[in-house]
Amino acid sequence: MGLLRKLSLATLVLSASFGAHADLAEVKSKGVLSVATEDDYAPFNYIVDGKPEGFHKELLEDLKAYAKTQNVDVKQDILPWTGLLASVSSGQYDVAFTGALVTDERLRVFNFAPPFASAQHFYVKRADDKRLSDIASLCGKTVGVQAGSALLARLPELKKMMKDKGCEMGKVVEYPSYPEIYADLANGRLDYAVNALISVNDLVKTRGDTFAKGIAVSGAGFAAWPVPKNSPELLKFLSGFMDQIRANGRLAALQTKWFGEAFPDMPKEPITNVEQFHTLAGMK
Repeated sequence: MGLLRKLSLATLVLSASFGAHADLAEVKSKGVLSVATEDDYAPFNYIVDGKPEGFHKELLEDLKAYAKTQNVDVKQDILPWTGLLASVSSGQYDVAFTGALVTDERLRVFNFAPPFASAQHFYVKRADDKRLSDIASLCGKTVGVQAGSALLARLPELKKMMKDKGCEMGKVVEYPSYPEIYADLANGRLDYAVNALISVNDLVKTRGDTFAKGIAVSGAGFAAWPVPKNSPELLKFLSGFMDQIRANGRLAALQTKWFGEAFPDMPKEPITNVEQFHTLAGMK
């Protein structure tokens, strides 16, 4: 995915400033909730033989059923990541139905529905590398991380963990994309890489002969659906949907199927500001 996953805050702020956003009353008036999903972000949303697949493909059927009880149809468009958040902030779509990570910058433009998955950061190593285990073993080693990403922004948390162990972080190499990071990790140019939990689980599931999952290197992180700031009733609507699928077990079942584990301890309220996010993530 590379730099396609990098958020351009200036573009989003500009889009939010001039866009017309639909709150729930307007959605009900039109009878349509427009959602934007991605085409290349496994296991959240991706395409197989020209057809959508993944966690959100299945969950979309539940959202359609939930919306139908309020006389609303759900219209889905599948987009590349480039411009997806800007299309929501500008009012072209009502919600991004994808695995967007909650970040300080995005919270300036969006509120987030209650998180549906953990995005805590973990390290990845070569499967045959016996040197790395705990935080201290990472000290002085070379790490790869995506440039401009939420992963890079929270790397100071790992630096503090290392400082508490009496050592320092080694060289940090920034890359435009994770395929490049994993290629250099596999060939020994990097000692380890840092990525969000779901991506790490998916990597190890598909390439467990090459890579192994390490331990957490950040506080909590969250994947959730972004909603424009001036659509508070739509945020309540999505929160109600989350309450329903959490209570009936559907959320846990899909989490286990697509992410490799369920997340029963995720926050059950929307995330709407930086201070709240930092508290939930243990960043204070």
